[in-house]
Amino acid sequence: MGRPPRLRLFSGDRLRTGSLVALVVVLFPAATLAMSGLRGDRQEAEAQAAARSPAAPSPNAPEGPEGIFKLDHLIFIVQENRSFDHYFGTYPGADGFEMVGGVPTNCVPDPVLGRDSCVYHTSMDEFNGGPHSRPSALTAINGGAMNGFIDALPPTPRWCVDRATPECAGFLGPEGQPDVMSYLTRRNIPNYWAYADAFVLQDRMFAPTDGWTLPAHLFLISGWSAYCYDPGDPMSCISNVDLEGEHQRFEYGEAPIYAWTDVTWLLDREGVSWGYYVAPGTCSFPPCHGRALDGPEGATAASKNPLPGFATLYETEQQDHILDHRSFERSARHGTLPSVSWVVPSDDVSEHPQSSRGVAAGMAHVTRIVNSVMRGPDWESSAIFITWDDWGGFYDHVVPPLADENGYGLRVPGLLVSPYARRGFVDHQTLTFDAYLKLIEDRFLDGQRLDPSTDGRPDARPVVRETLPLLGDLALAFDFDRKPRAPLILDPTPRAARPG
Repeated sequence: MGRPPRLRLFSGDRLRTGSLVALVVVLFPAATLAMSGLRGDRQEAEAQAAARSPAAPSPNAPEGPEGIFKLDHLIFIVQENRSFDHYFGTYPGADGFEMVGGVPTNCVPDPVLGRDSCVYHTSMDEFNGGPHSRPSALTAINGGAMNGFIDALPPTPRWCVDRATPECAGFLGPEGQPDVMSYLTRRNIPNYWAYADAFVLQDRMFAPTDGWTLPAHLFLISGWSAYCYDPGDPMSCISNVDLEGEHQRFEYGEAPIYAWTDVTWLLDREGVSWGYYVAPGTCSFPPCHGRALDGPEGATAASKNPLPGFATLYETEQQDHILDHRSFERSARHGTLPSVSWVVPSDDVSEHPQSSRGVAAGMAHVTRIVNSVMRGPDWESSAIFITWDDWGGFYDHVVPPLADENGYGLRVPGLLVSPYARRGFVDHQTLTFDAYLKLIEDRFLDGQRLDPSTDGRPDARPVVRETLPLLGDLALAFDFDRKPRAPLILDPTPRAARPG
C-alpha cells in the first residue's frame, strides 16, 4: 500500500481567525469570567494561591498526605457526543447562552428555513444530533463565528433536510429548528446538575480535537491521535484526527496498529495500578466464548476501547487490565480500586444520538458508577471526572482555542466529583483531556510527561500536550485543606428525567 498524502489540518479561515480568538482567550481570560462576576474571579484567585503557596493547615484538616497526594484513585468516566451549551448553557455562573429576560437568544443561519434558527429548550430524551468530523467542526466554527452548526448538517434524510417528514417531527424545535440547536436544563438532567451544584463544573473543557470518538479516546490515554505507516515503529506515526480509512482504525481481533506511547506504558514501568472498564458484553481479545451481548448494556466498540490496538499493551503484557463495569463496581465495593480507572460505555448508555437508549439511560449509567465509588471505602481518597468525548454536532457558542495542529475541539461538559472538590465551583480554566494525563503524571509518575525526549520510548508526536501554556491545572479545583466531604448518593433514574 502506498503512502497516503499528508492530511491538510486546518482551513485558512480557522487558522487566521481561530488563532486570533484563541490568543484573546489566553491573554484576557477575564472575558470568559464575566458571567460569574467578581465572585468567580476571587474564587479562582484564591484557588491558585492555595495551590501554589504554602498555607497554614486548617484545624479541620487530617494529618497525612498533602495536596493531590490525598488522591489515591483517579477515575475518568467518558460519555459521548454532547456540547457544553446543550447540557449546561443555562447553568448559573457558567459561560453559557446570551440571555435577555431570562431567555437564551443565540441564533445561527438556517439554510433550510431561509432565516435564523435559535436555541430552544426540549424535554426530548433521544436526539438526532449532527455529524462530528473535522470538516463538520470547521463548518460549525466558521472561522470563529460559531454559526455554522446547521450548515454542517448534510442535505440528506438522515439529517432532516426535509423537515416536513414524519420521521423528523420528533427532532425539531417549536419553530422547525433541528435539534442541534436544542438544550436541556436541570429538569432533564437533574443528576448532572446536582453534581455541578455540589462539586465542580468545568465550563472550558474542550474535546482534545475537532473529530469523532476514536481520536478523542486516543487522546484520552496517549495525548495524540495518529496513523502509523509501520505498526512496529513509533517514529513512523503522523498526526491524523480523521482516521477515515479502515486500515487506520483498530478493530477487535486485529494486530495492534497504534505504535506510539500511551500513559499505561509509563504506569506499568512505575508499578502503578490501572484499569480500563468496558461494558460486560465486550470481546476485547477474540475469540470470546459466550460474548453475545452479555448484559442489558451490550458491548463497547473498539473506537471507545482503543487500548487493545496499542503495541504497548502487549509489550507490557497488560491485557488483563481491560475489565468490565461489573469488575469496577466490585472493586469499588471492596475498596480495591486501582490508582487510575477509565470507564467507557456501551452504545446503549453512551448518550450518543441515534445509537443510544437516550440521555436518561446514560445518566443512570454514570450515576450508578459514581454511587458505587461513593458507597465504597475508597471514596475519601478518590476524584471522579465526568466528560463527553465530542460535541455531537450540537450548538456551542465558545470558540475552541487553537492549541496545536490537532485542536482543541469544540467545548464539551466537564464535571469533577470528589470529597475534596470545591463546593459549587465553576472552573473557568481552559481544559481538555490532556489535563487528565497531566494530573495522572503529577500524582503517580513524579511529573513525567509523554515526552519522546525523556519518557524512554520515543515517538513522533509533534508536541507534548501536557506542557502547553494554555492548559489549566485540575489541582486548582480542589480544597485539600478541608476534611473530605460526605458522598452524595443520587437516584439513577429520578422521576424528572424519565422519558415518556
